[in-house]
Amino acid sequence: QVQLVESGGGLVQAGGSLRLSCAASGNTFSISSMGWYRQAPGAPGKQRELVASIGYGGSTNYADSVKGRAIISRDNAKNTVYLQMNSLKPEDTAVYYCYVVVSSDTYWGQGTQVTVSS
Repeated sequence: QVQLVESGGGLVQAGGSLRLSCAASGNTFSISSMGWYRQAPGAPGKQRELVASIGYGGSTNYADSVKGRAIISRDNAKNTVYLQMNSLKPEDTAVYYCYVVVSSDTYWGQGTQVTVSS
């Protein structure tokens, strides 16, 4: 099993920045991909959107909506993934969930709220 603890969410004004962190513990010796999804407020069951992902070697992938404003990074020694979000917009308001992939299993964090005020 893998446990994920997220931190760094909060309320920020449009144009501001936030840095989210997600630390993994437990069976972490074979973590491959790490990343972040988000779920915007709205109808129940609204699909989560992949924000960014990063492979073990550092290859990254970003949603078009955050390209140029987000930087994902990871510290393999600390089993931690980070998401730096800049130039935040009200439409970035969502619950952000981190995930890690260990072998063929995906583990999720509890979610952290990011609210961007206009």
